[in-house]
Amino acid sequence: MSGLEIERKFLVRGEDYRRQATSKSRIKQGYIMSRNGRTVRVRVRDDRGFLTIKGPSQNGGLSRYEFEKEITLDEAEHLMEICEPGIIDKTRYLVPSPDGQHTFEVDEFYGDNAGLVMAEVELKNEGEPFKKPDFIGDEVTGDRRFYNAHMRQMPFIVWRGTIPTEFRHIELESST
Repeated sequence: MSGLEIERKFLVRGEDYRRQATSKSRIKQGYIMSRNGRTVRVRVRDDRGFLTIKGPSQNGGLSRYEFEKEITLDEAEHLMEICEPGIIDKTRYLVPSPDGQHTFEVDEFYGDNAGLVMAEVELKNEGEPFKKPDFIGDEVTGDRRFYNAHMRQMPFIVWRGTIPTEFRHIELESST
């Protein structure tokens, strides 16, 4: 897959997303390179590997170029060994929007990012309307603190006090 990725990010309140999810998967990802808004990411999602290249954000973080290619699990595991320090570990829940027109990807983070739960929705264009599930809270699109590449260097544990308490989840289990 390659092309322009258009997405919006939100903080999540409560745990209703778990009940509404149609599926979930465990993700571990590392960054071979992350500078000047550009990233080269390696991801292991359950038993599959992916290599992703992302360009710098545009339009206040709403869009950016993305190239993604599936690679073997063995290749992904070997590439993880050469990543920059700081691995992102999370469970991703897929939750349909109330009208069924979009899917929200809800990420529940572990390790130094435990307690952070964030949702994103991909759109076809920047002005596309979408219905939010009740658990969707404040929008954080374009806020660098919530980029995974940034959280590996400056994890949530360091700055969690800067967001409202309703969005600070209790320490979530590290294995699901």
